[in-house]
Amino acid sequence: MIFTIKDRLKEAGTPFVIVEGANELAQVTDRPPNTPAAYVFVSGETSGENQRATGPMFQRTSVDVSVVIITENVAGAEEAARDIEALKAFVRGKLLGFVPREDADPMEHITGKLQQASGGMVWFEDVFGTAFYQEEQS
Repeated sequence: MIFTIKDRLKEAGTPFVIVEGANELAQVTDRPPNTPAAYVFVSGETSGENQRATGPMFQRTSVDVSVVIITENVAGAEEAARDIEALKAFVRGKLLGFVPREDADPMEHITGKLQQASGGMVWFEDVFGTAFYQEEQS
């Protein structure tokens, strides 16, 4: 699922120089090697109760997918804030309603939060949700 989301954010016309996952984000201490950057990863999963009274287990699993957007503008915080708004709009435009795998629900926006802003560098996290069903394999 994450691979299809990353591929979608890398499509022609992308403003991102980097679109990677959680492992690459974990290596970023202060700033990514290039900006703008987007880091995509599953930030949570929640499964509901079994949907069947008899037979193999069948559960709906909700998935939260985080997209951490990082940009920098040497002109300062105000310009970086404008840049982050354009990047958020791009990500939301690409992911709202996107079906990340054949058996999943279309993606919805859950929340967005400023993670950090300092010295013209802005980190913003958008969280999207989707869901799919899991079935017991016998």
